[in-house]
Amino acid sequence: MSLATRDLPAPREGVMRRLSDPLVRHGRLLTLLLLVPPLLWLGLVYLGSLFVFLAQSVFSIDEFSGTIVREPTTATLLELFRPANYDIVLRTIGISSAVTMLCAVIAFPIAYYAARYAGPKVKAAFYLAVMMPLWSSYLVKVYGWKLLLAKEGAIGWFAGKLGLGGALEAWLALPLVGGPSLSVSYTGMVLTFTYLWLPFMILPVQAALERVPPHLIEAAGDLGASPGLVFRTVILPLAMPGVVAGAIFTFSLTLGDYIVPQIIGTSALVLGQAVYTLQGTAGNIPLAAAFSLVPILVMALFLTVAKRTGAFDAL
Repeated sequence: MSLATRDLPAPREGVMRRLSDPLVRHGRLLTLLLLVPPLLWLGLVYLGSLFVFLAQSVFSIDEFSGTIVREPTTATLLELFRPANYDIVLRTIGISSAVTMLCAVIAFPIAYYAARYAGPKVKAAFYLAVMMPLWSSYLVKVYGWKLLLAKEGAIGWFAGKLGLGGALEAWLALPLVGGPSLSVSYTGMVLTFTYLWLPFMILPVQAALERVPPHLIEAAGDLGASPGLVFRTVILPLAMPGVVAGAIFTFSLTLGDYIVPQIIGTSALVLGQAVYTLQGTAGNIPLAAAFSLVPILVMALFLTVAKRTGAFDAL
C-alpha cells in the first residue's frame, strides 16, 4: 500500500492544544491573559502600596505619644505651608530647574552634532559614550564627584593651576550657591545631578533633531536667513519637544532624589531628604506622606504642559 493511500491515525489532542485553540481564535482573550500579571503587580503591589502610603497624609501624629491619630484632618497637609517646609519645596524645585536648564544647554550642541554631522562610526561611538556612564554604579559616580569637588580635589587643583583659584573662592563666598567647598554647596549638587542625568537629556534631543527635515533648513538659508535666525525659527522650535521630553526625565529624577543631597550639598533639606527623614528617624509618616504628594502634583502639572508641546512624541 502506498504512503498516499495509507490511513494515518489522527493526532492526539493534548491538554495544551485544547487550551491553546480558543486562545488563538480569540486574540483579545490571549492579550488579556498576558496583561493580567503585570497589571496586577502594577495595580496592587506598586500603586496599591503607594496609595496606602499617601493616604496617611490625611492623618496626624500625636505630639505627646508620637503615635498616628487615624482621624481624617487637613492639619498635616497645611503643615506644608509653614515657612520651613515651604522652603524645602521651593528649594527642591529650584535645584531641579537649574539641573534641567544646565542639562539642556550642554546636551543640545552634543545632540546637534550627532544628529547632523556624525557619520555611522562616530554616531556609534557617540551612543557608546552617552550610555557608558549609565553602566556604572550610581553611588560610585556620586562619591567620585565628591572627591572631584572636594577642596583638595581635581577641580580645585585645576582652578589653581589656571589662575582661577580666586574666582572659585569668590564663587564659593556667594550666599546662595557657595559653601565651604564645592562638595558642600548647591553648585556641587547641581554639577553632580547634571552629570548623572545628562544622558537622559541628550538622547531625546538627538532623536528630535534627527526628525527635523533638512530641506527646511536649506530653504531658510536660501531665503536669506542667517544661521542664528535659522536656529531660532526653524531648528529650535522643531527640536523643543525633544528638549521637553528630556526635561521630564532630568526634572523628575532630581525632584525625588535624596542620595546626592546627603552626600554632596549643604545641611538644608530637599524633598527626598525630608521624606526619608520623616518616615525614618522622626517617625512622622503622615507628614512624610504629605511631602510625597508634592512631587506627584508638580510632575502632574509638568506633564500636562509637556503634553501640549508634543514632548511625548519625542520619547
